[in-house]
Amino acid sequence: MRVIIWEELFTVAKVKKPIENAFALIQDKREITAIAESSKLDPETVIEKEDGWRLLTFDAVLPFNLVGFLAKVSSALAEEGISILAISSFSTDHILVKEEDLEKAVKKLKTLGFDVI
Repeated sequence: MRVIIWEELFTVAKVKKPIENAFALIQDKREITAIAESSKLDPETVIEKEDGWRLLTFDAVLPFNLVGFLAKVSSALAEEGISILAISSFSTDHILVKEEDLEKAVKKLKTLGFDVI
């Protein structure tokens, strides 16, 4: 399976209201979280933020009955001391890793058999 590394830097932010152009927007009962390209995030909407994330997409349609996929990935990266933020869409999984951990993450994903591009 291919893993695509996005070129852009991303920010994970707690925001005042939903924003356009977010990669992901999560609105729960406590807060609104936006994951967006850092250059596209309006500082006026941000309450709190964490900068410096790189986005990796697992380039495959993953069935709903697939068990343990992200658990295996996150465990392997945790062994290397790499923290992740996982996001699942309808049929695809994504992870964010800090920019300074990207090289180690790529190396580890390759040892798991992923083709990282």
